[in-house]
Amino acid sequence: MKTTAASKSSSRARPAAPPTIPAAGAKTAFPETLLRQAEGVRKAGLACVKRMPSYLQLLRVLQAEGREHVSGTVLAGVHHLEPVIVRKDLAITGAVGTPRIGFRIPELITAIEQFLGWDHQTKAVLVGVGNLGTALLGYQGFHDYGFRIVGAFDSDPNKVGKWVHGRKVQTIAQLIPFVRRGEILLGMLTVPGPAAQETAEVMVRAGIKGIWNFTATKLQLPKKVVTQKEDLAEGLAVLSHRLQKRPQDASS
Repeated sequence: MKTTAASKSSSRARPAAPPTIPAAGAKTAFPETLLRQAEGVRKAGLACVKRMPSYLQLLRVLQAEGREHVSGTVLAGVHHLEPVIVRKDLAITGAVGTPRIGFRIPELITAIEQFLGWDHQTKAVLVGVGNLGTALLGYQGFHDYGFRIVGAFDSDPNKVGKWVHGRKVQTIAQLIPFVRRGEILLGMLTVPGPAAQETAEVMVRAGIKGIWNFTATKLQLPKKVVTQKEDLAEGLAVLSHRLQKRPQDASS
């Protein structure tokens, strides 16, 4: 039987076994998750990793509807992709489908959650309770990703002591003992740009190993600290450019 290039690529991408997942409650869960995600990005490519949450969202909808199986063709419709691309994406997670039947939805959900590191709860602190920080504190969707913000911090005396979405805002001076006492490894940085580097350094001294950076500042931190930058300006620039280049309505 002739073997296509796509099938060869898919077989090379399939790992021998699903990734090893740390035991629930493991103190080092978040760094191991970051390493696993980094390895996943290396193997699968960033575009593949970014598609996974959309697959997961559709799978949960189908599961709620009582579906037991799903085909790669159905999942391909999420991103308007060729089904072979979806199959290659899912192969990275270790999920195995059945010809003419598809993937068992509960098993595929588990495989994707393990690949993304969303199969256990990660505690985080948020530093900078401004408009964005407040919005993130109020976002309930983090629960779906095994993510919980357990502490909020700010240097503004007018904010310290107030309760915001169920968290009491604490001073920056309380950050280090809070993080060490709770063995928290992830921090969200939503302070003004000029304070970002200094605040990030305090977070690292506290023991934070991964920083989700929502500021425009490019942080200079030790290589052992994992950072993810969310640049709202970049997203807005892409949206604005696409808006200008969109096809014009016939009536305009």
